[in-house]
Amino acid sequence: MAVAEGDVGTVRSFNRFYTGVIGVLGEGLVRTPYSLTEARVIFELAQRSETEVLALRRALDLDPGYLSRLLARFETDGLVERERAPDDARRQIARLTPRGREVFAMLDERSVAEIRGLLDGLSAGDRSRLLAAMRSIEDVLGDRPGGDGFVLRPLRPGDLGWMVERNGALYHLECGWDRSYEALVASVVADYVRDHDPRRENAWIAESGGERVGGVFCVRRTDDVAQLRLLHVEPDARGMGIGAALVGECVRFAAETGYSEIMLWTTALQRPAHRIYERAGFVLEAEEPPVERFGDVIHGQVWRKRL
Repeated sequence: MAVAEGDVGTVRSFNRFYTGVIGVLGEGLVRTPYSLTEARVIFELAQRSETEVLALRRALDLDPGYLSRLLARFETDGLVERERAPDDARRQIARLTPRGREVFAMLDERSVAEIRGLLDGLSAGDRSRLLAAMRSIEDVLGDRPGGDGFVLRPLRPGDLGWMVERNGALYHLECGWDRSYEALVASVVADYVRDHDPRRENAWIAESGGERVGGVFCVRRTDDVAQLRLLHVEPDARGMGIGAALVGECVRFAAETGYSEIMLWTTALQRPAHRIYERAGFVLEAEEPPVERFGDVIHGQVWRKRL
């Protein structure tokens, strides 16, 4: 179907409007000497102790020559250090200096303050509408598809109740488990909300065609160990790679957050999930003695993966 000229005009009008709202057309972003692109480079470098320049260029889709000149200027200004990778001289590594991290902190603080000021000026209803619209744009145009026909997204209102409902219904249908399992799921979800640490815990919902088809939680078990919990994929959506994508997102988050290990508890019944865990690098560590739980005899298992 051809794109209508009016639709193109709507997108262009929105782009002009929003760039004015967030001030990216001024001489410097958030009243600093740095352009939007320069600030993005500083932000990306601040996310880790060191970054391969090729990966940085690909992440930001920047011209190699332009990025090289920009990093050279940052180096001259004392914001960035560059060196060849010790294991491969063809690879160049960049990192922020202490001065560079001070600049990042200043940019980050001012950006948060401006956004907070924007949201503070809205009523609760308008703020909710704005954030929902932004999430919708990110869902439609985002570059994190989980596979053929689905996307992974953060939690939204209603998702927690959906996870409890669908886990309870599905495990009753497929395993014959009673309502005590649904009560366990509800307690896991309640604990996630009650004790949530946004820096070290996260959760994702898989969507296909605008409908929820799966979900998973990554929570703190100890300071060094993360736990994958409540992996769920709807029966009609199996075979699309959703389970592998959800597990992969948990592993990625746990590694980037600084955990040294991720573990999970499951049962011997969940053989399709076992295959997903094995492909993700988990190893079956222990099998528990059979116990009566959920109206059934359960053979619990503990799986672990070093990060």
